[in-house]
Amino acid sequence: MTTTRPASLPFTGDPSADALLASDPLALLIGFVLDQQVTVQKAFAGPAELRRRLGTLDAAALAAMDPGAFAAAFAARPALHRFPGAMAGRVQELCAVVARDHAGDASSVWTEARDGADLDRRLRALPGIGEMKARTLVGLLAQRFGVRPPGWEAVAPDHPTLADVDSAEALARYQEQKRAWKASQKAAAGG
Repeated sequence: MTTTRPASLPFTGDPSADALLASDPLALLIGFVLDQQVTVQKAFAGPAELRRRLGTLDAAALAAMDPGAFAAAFAARPALHRFPGAMAGRVQELCAVVARDHAGDASSVWTEARDGADLDRRLRALPGIGEMKARTLVGLLAQRFGVRPPGWEAVAPDHPTLADVDSAEALARYQEQKRAWKASQKAAAGG
């Protein structure tokens, strides 16, 4: 499958962190794993800071690290996440799956997908990637990286997501739309 690559993804406000998200597939996946209960900016800046602290974003190297040392890198001030211990474990699990099941190549999760359903299944098989994150990743991969296996539209999101963000202004709009969408979902569920 032929893919393209944007120069950056405007999720953090830091040009080097945004460029890393576009150039390193594992960084992108780590950002998605971290994207819960923190701002988008904090979550997606995490991979660059993790690389700075540990010197690598190699999946096998990170998976093989002592879990205590890995968690300490997450907890060092400023912590990489609101819940550094739990998220360190989840990111290390992600790295282990990428190292074991994808020969260390995170991009193979999408480049080797046969179709949209397979892409969705492969994304959801990753620790920390559930239905909503998988759909968002499908949209992002299609819109920004040209990853469009047959049937991808059926597993793409039908509401505003990070896939629609192409600037700092679009990120601000997305965050407002996300708050409104979550409020409507909560209201619809009777909560």
